[in-house]
Amino acid sequence: MGEPWRDTPHWRVVDRLSQACGRDIDALLLHADARRLTRTDNAQIATFALEMVVLDALAAAADPLRPAVCAGHSLGEYAALTAAGVLAPADAARLVAERGAAMARTVRLAPGTMTVLIAPGVARTAGLLAARLRAKKRAEVWVANVNGPDQVVVSGAAEAVAELAGQAAEDGVRAVRIPVDGAFHTPMMAAAGPRLAAAVESAPLRRARCPVIANVDARARRGDPETWRDLMIRQLVMPVRWSDSMRTLGAMAERSGTATPDRPLRLVELGPGRTLAGLARRLLPPHIEVRSVATPAQLDALVADWWPRP
Repeated sequence: MGEPWRDTPHWRVVDRLSQACGRDIDALLLHADARRLTRTDNAQIATFALEMVVLDALAAAADPLRPAVCAGHSLGEYAALTAAGVLAPADAARLVAERGAAMARTVRLAPGTMTVLIAPGVARTAGLLAARLRAKKRAEVWVANVNGPDQVVVSGAAEAVAELAGQAAEDGVRAVRIPVDGAFHTPMMAAAGPRLAAAVESAPLRRARCPVIANVDARARRGDPETWRDLMIRQLVMPVRWSDSMRTLGAMAERSGTATPDRPLRLVELGPGRTLAGLARRLLPPHIEVRSVATPAQLDALVADWWPRP
């Protein structure tokens, strides 16, 4: 997934981050097969590095880049904190590498899985099903991501996730398994907490240049950067409240008066894939423009549309 950026000046970011965290990120982005890349410690640092490459390219193209608000889904929160200036890229890379290593070790001790559930109103029904299974069978299954009223991710032990998905399917819910081997954003990740906490405690944090919306409570924060130490650790075992985060973003835009047809708020997703952009289009008012940038060609198109040169 790094190939489109390989011959651009922004590839230097990969070299810097590799040196910072002691990982060969170049090899992951250019040569890793699917099996190697989906291992959580590899997937996290590779994805973060590509997000930083795209961020570097966007900052060069839209100099000065001054985001009004940042948000990131799960691992993406570290990229959001970097974009907002709370973390320096090298410090964030070291945190991401430690987070990935801690989670990979926890996965080996307590393997799990995740499944997307899609149906009208599934956010409510999935939570009830998970609570019922935990109460009746002591099943290890929870809602891990609330991506919208019609899409959630459940996470936990493989048998429990499969049973919940099976019950949900009886009511017409579509289930799509995610190719991961861990029960992320659930109490099953608690064992990863001490190692991540040690890394977070030693990382220098700075005051944000703009608000950052936190996964765990969907609140936008710009004040004391020390609050993020606790939030990064809690995020390991708590669900990602993404739909609430988008509501927070939309409300901030409405209060600021910028999200209007004449003065649109522009929201850009940086990094591989277009999942978050698709969710944002469904959750935000239609006059908020949403784009994705994963390749140089997409960046060129974005710049031509949003910052046309005279």
